[in-house]
Amino acid sequence: MADFEPVLKAVVPAAGLGTRFLPATKATPKEMLPVVDKPAIQYVVEEAVAAGLTDVLMITGRSKRSIEDHFDRAYELEEALRAKGDDERLGAVRESSDLAIMHYVRQGDPRGLGHAVYCARQHVGNEPFAVLLGDDMIDARDQLLTRMIDVRRRYGGSVVALMEVEPDQVSAYGCAAIEGTDEDDVVKITDLVEKPPAGEAPSNWIIIGRYVCDPAVFDVLEKTPPGRGGEIQLTDALRTLADIPVENGGTVYGVKFRGRRYDTGNKLEYLRTVVQFASERPDLAPEFMPWLREFVARHGVETSEES
Repeated sequence: MADFEPVLKAVVPAAGLGTRFLPATKATPKEMLPVVDKPAIQYVVEEAVAAGLTDVLMITGRSKRSIEDHFDRAYELEEALRAKGDDERLGAVRESSDLAIMHYVRQGDPRGLGHAVYCARQHVGNEPFAVLLGDDMIDARDQLLTRMIDVRRRYGGSVVALMEVEPDQVSAYGCAAIEGTDEDDVVKITDLVEKPPAGEAPSNWIIIGRYVCDPAVFDVLEKTPPGRGGEIQLTDALRTLADIPVENGGTVYGVKFRGRRYDTGNKLEYLRTVVQFASERPDLAPEFMPWLREFVARHGVETSEES
């Protein structure tokens, strides 16, 4: 099996308005909301870097300047910490600015994920690239993106991450019709449907926020009309690519992911993510977990008494 071009660049769309988290996101980007003590967007960039992608393009919008500031040097803060001899916090501050070579472009008109990805065309050029959505966090112990890049290297085409959910959850996501390959966790995509009505989904395998795209996706996105919600959908472009031969940049594969995924796209899932991360932090868990158990036990008693 011939090797295809290596994937060297990552694209991180971060131009959304974050309306589900208002009023917190009125002046603060949703991507900067902390998961314990680190903004969610940093975990995503760390994932890209761990997969060997140190060239990261962030697609931003208005009121997103703090994202750029976070990944830039903060000389006055660093000097203040250095003067205090606070090496631990100095290292934490420097960590984000040393992660990757960061680039930024604004999505002036928020017209959907497909349009956001299209905004990366000039930077990416004629190279394959990864797309990481900030609402999805993949546990660092589960090297999903590395696996996807490997599948792209060996098979070509584009690759999406798939996760199996209960049938009643499928309509909230894009989902895939699939056929097997010689590898248990790799499938070929025969169709993609964005948020299908209940009972009409081709499978229970949904697309989660990781993609490895052939540069042919840009020509397809350029001609893709607005779809569901009046937005240009990346799913629609990949559906088109699925019917194009691999030698022309087409064909789409899926990697079945059975690892740990955290969702920060809505308030309830965000809270769950924060609790899970805090519960596994060696510096917090010894005190946090006993308090959490006590709180849950007390809350349960209060609930039963009220009922």
